[in-house]
Amino acid sequence: QVQLVESGGGLVQAGGSLRLSCLASEKISSKNVMGWYRQTPGGQREKVALMDSDERTDYEDSLRGRFIISRDIAKNTVYLQMNSLQPEDTAVYYCNLYTMTNSPRAYWGQGTRVTVAS
Repeated sequence: QVQLVESGGGLVQAGGSLRLSCLASEKISSKNVMGWYRQTPGGQREKVALMDSDERTDYEDSLRGRFIISRDIAKNTVYLQMNSLQPEDTAVYYCNLYTMTNSPRAYWGQGTRVTVAS
């Protein structure tokens, strides 16, 4: 059972930056996709940015350019650099891992809260 642990959330002023990290508890040897989703109170969980094990990226179009996803395969870690943050970016950010094996499976972290003050 892979565990995902996020860190890096917090309170930031509008226009500021934060960097989120997500550490997987073990090395993922199969093809996989790892990345970030977010959820606002009363809202749906939405994709932010994903990166597969071949380092191809998939961004929510409205966030491309402000948010940058990266991975350190050796450290089993995915990062999300968030720049020019706005109050509407306030949400709980969840790390996700999707393993593409014969029995595909999705794993979620516990979430890290990001609050952007105006």
